[in-house]
Amino acid sequence: MPNAHLHELFTEELKDILGAERQLLKGLKKLASAAANQKLKEAFETHYQQTEGQIERLKTVFSSLGMAARGKKCKAMEGLLEEADEIAEDFQDSPEVLDAALISAAQKVEHYEIASYGCLVTYAKLMGHTEAQELLAATLAEEKETDELLTMIATEEANTQGAA
Repeated sequence: MPNAHLHELFTEELKDILGAERQLLKGLKKLASAAANQKLKEAFETHYQQTEGQIERLKTVFSSLGMAARGKKCKAMEGLLEEADEIAEDFQDSPEVLDAALISAAQKVEHYEIASYGCLVTYAKLMGHTEAQELLAATLAEEKETDELLTMIATEEANTQGAA
């Protein structure tokens, strides 16, 4: 098989991001319940629904490659979500700062996902996996939109409340 090593990397990264997305579902519930700002709470709830769709998209990618959709525990996501839990605990008595801290934690997750999906799109393109490339690019676009939304909430509401 041409690009056999790249294909192996591609499939390992797919397993990692599938595991990460599944782990994130639990994390997003916690983030939404910890958020004081209504727009932030809604952003986390919306991203939860998007993440469910992204998992289905990943299953389709696996299927297009003739593989079972099996994820693996993502150590990076595990660490990012542990950090989010710590932040929520540290600032639970300061809701004006808590939301800014939650956004920071969530954007770290988004940036990890953006990096992961960006690489996966590139790998799919290099190997000619057109369907996978399109599906992964759709998820990449959603992750970027979520990051932009979090930035908007931070600059227009959460960070300004914490600075007051």
